[in-house]
Amino acid sequence: MQKSVSLMLTNEQIRPGIWYFGLFNGIGPLRTQSKMINRGHSYSFSGNITVEGCTNSAMLGKFCNQTISLLSCSDTYISPESGIANMTPCGGIEESCLDVAGSKVYSLDVVSIAEKIIITALNITFTQSQRSNGAINSSGHSLMCYVRHGTLPQPQLYDYSADINRSPLVIHLPRLGRWYIKILPANLSESTSAIQEMNTTICYSLEWQVLRCPADKAGLNCTTAKYTLQTFLKRTPYVAFESYYLPISGEVSSGSASFPLGPLLSNSSDGDYTWTFFLLDIPDGAAGGNIHVRVTSEAKISGEIYARYGGFPSLSNWDYFYSNSTSNSNGSMFFKLYDASDKSVSFYIIYARGGTWGFGLRHPISNRHSSTVETTMSISLERCPEKCSSHGACKSVLDSSGLTFYSFCDCDRRNGGFDCSVELVSSSGQMWQSISLIGSNAAALLPAYWALRHKAFAEWVLYTSSGISSGLYHACDLGTWCPLSYHVLQFMDFWLSFMAVVSTFVYLSTIDEVTKRAIHTVVAILTALMAESGPTKSSNIILVIAIGTLALFIGFLVEFFTHHRWISFSTEICLNMLNRWETVKAWIHNFIRSLLKRFRWGFLLAGFTALAMAAISWKLETSQNYWIWHSAWHVSIYTSSFLFLCSKATAVNCENEQPRSENYELARQNSFSGSNERGGR
Repeated sequence: MQKSVSLMLTNEQIRPGIWYFGLFNGIGPLRTQSKMINRGHSYSFSGNITVEGCTNSAMLGKFCNQTISLLSCSDTYISPESGIANMTPCGGIEESCLDVAGSKVYSLDVVSIAEKIIITALNITFTQSQRSNGAINSSGHSLMCYVRHGTLPQPQLYDYSADINRSPLVIHLPRLGRWYIKILPANLSESTSAIQEMNTTICYSLEWQVLRCPADKAGLNCTTAKYTLQTFLKRTPYVAFESYYLPISGEVSSGSASFPLGPLLSNSSDGDYTWTFFLLDIPDGAAGGNIHVRVTSEAKISGEIYARYGGFPSLSNWDYFYSNSTSNSNGSMFFKLYDASDKSVSFYIIYARGGTWGFGLRHPISNRHSSTVETTMSISLERCPEKCSSHGACKSVLDSSGLTFYSFCDCDRRNGGFDCSVELVSSSGQMWQSISLIGSNAAALLPAYWALRHKAFAEWVLYTSSGISSGLYHACDLGTWCPLSYHVLQFMDFWLSFMAVVSTFVYLSTIDEVTKRAIHTVVAILTALMAESGPTKSSNIILVIAIGTLALFIGFLVEFFTHHRWISFSTEICLNMLNRWETVKAWIHNFIRSLLKRFRWGFLLAGFTALAMAAISWKLETSQNYWIWHSAWHVSIYTSSFLFLCSKATAVNCENEQPRSENYELARQNSFSGSNERGGR
């Protein structure tokens, strides 16, 4: 990951509204095989979001130098080209002039669901002031109109465009919100330099119309049915902001979360298919929910479902759709299809935006007359899809602004994905993983048995407790059984494991019990801090071995200065360099002999081999083979402790080693002889 990430969006790229920025360390339905495997690098970061805007809302653009003319929509406006039946227009007209090399930008707010926006240029005149005075023919010129929703359009970036000198620009089923219109003149027969030399001025009358259907109608000709859905809150005390939607109609009862489609379907169309539209509103605070659409029928479903934010959908303009099991929006990460059978359809729109949503049901007209077939539809707002598929818990959080309530699934051990529907481990696989990860801790019996046999009770307690806590921790991690909280079990497992490794090294030194207790106290504090702050870090293995080696070295130093306090070179010896060198050589020779007799080197080398295998197992762990290599880690780390314990031999101080007394052997033999003689008598 980069240390510094910067992102800049200009006003040509962003639209007004709420924007969310997220930093994801990996993405996808799969997660690790265990919580313990998450021991990669942890990241701390700080973010700074700066919004630079124009102080004057009438001036926009990259340098805030583009004047915006606000167009208002008057319901009393009557267009010269009026005559559109069944629609209620609002609009206006404005006269403008600009140079042939210039441009002009307008903004138009659409505040209610509309069927069309029509933009027309009337009374266009081109006036040339340099080569020939007076008006010129406008047939060779274009008056380009670029339109974009939410932000400024450009000739290379727009939603709609047309030469309004030739024909009006028509936008069907426009979204709610602000639309920006840019007028840019162009000459089709002259070059750009020639146009600028002409110093031509273009004057025109810009007319705009926003056409709306009656309250219960929708569609391009206002011939299809439209229903506004009313919100009903669900009575779920543990989950907030869940609701379902029902049409505001006398033909539908509010006693159920679903409603019959038969009485609501449109029965008017020019072809074999028609549309029925539904309109609903999601509050901004509930924008973190998921829209659940479900259709069930007693016969085969022959309709199609389309969804669109901010307006009604059509065959050419939609956000999400479902036609059949193979033709739908399931490729989108915000669309999840759960049921696609002949008689049932169920899908979710994930993290739906707050605002107005339009749903269109495209169906054959014959469905209206199939009164014997019961078809129902339900639209609801749910916090977690499919209630986390019964494999997790639905949890909710507020965003940083404290205004939007977002929900997510906290999946169990065997499942993953945003809805916990992805099976990560089968039941049989979980059984074998449980047996392997829990049963491999039985290797702790090896060092525990050795410690108990040699009456090293402190080490026996550590090895036994470490094996038990590790088994309980993995049982909880696998979802088998959690006698304590996960955090407590994790801390106990790692802390006791660290202590057991370090105690093995301390035990190899032959120091008095007072010094051992002091070293154990210091080690207990250090390992407890490691187990609490970052137990799963790979660097902890190196730190624990380093601490153990340091403790062993300190033990050797304590032992050395305890047994060799007599080494204080006098002035006479120091002056005699030859005698001093002989003394040092004798000490080194005796130290090596003592070191060789202190350990059983075959066991010691085998212990280091097992420790290397443990390090390799730790390094090879991945999300797929975690249970295999971590089980090998259990066996190898406990085996290495056992071999290290077995490598300790009786300490011998070779410098003070004296030959056996022959007189003592002889006296002991005479004593036995005397006893035999008295016994014989």
